[in-house]
Amino acid sequence: MNLIFTIPGEPTAQGRPRFSTHGGFVKAYDPEISRNYKAYVKLLASEAMQRIGLTLTELPLGVEIIADVGIPASKSKKFKEQALNGLQLPIKKPDVDNVAKIILDSITGIVYKDDKQIVKLTVSKKYSDTPKVEVKIYNVE
Repeated sequence: MNLIFTIPGEPTAQGRPRFSTHGGFVKAYDPEISRNYKAYVKLLASEAMQRIGLTLTELPLGVEIIADVGIPASKSKKFKEQALNGLQLPIKKPDVDNVAKIILDSITGIVYKDDKQIVKLTVSKKYSDTPKVEVKIYNVE
């Protein structure tokens, strides 16, 4: 498997679960922002899989996630130039582990059967003029 797809827009982190009670039972659910982002990622991953004729796999996989975070408009011209050249790195939200979590949860059952198949994971974030998340999934043997 060699799958690459891009998620346009500002990277989103997995939100904290919310809880409600109904009929005496506690139910956990995703916040709306997380739910919507997961649906978007599922759609993009499904389309990418169909486009190159891949199906669900049970093999060991490696995943590389690169989150391109937008540069805040309030920053100086010098900061923006340094950010685009990689001299300034985004030490702000979203956290890389939460970005990975929402993406990996989204594509479970679409790209791979279970996320225990992921044996190698690389996640990074950087500034960009075009906010997006690039996801690369490949076989590890």
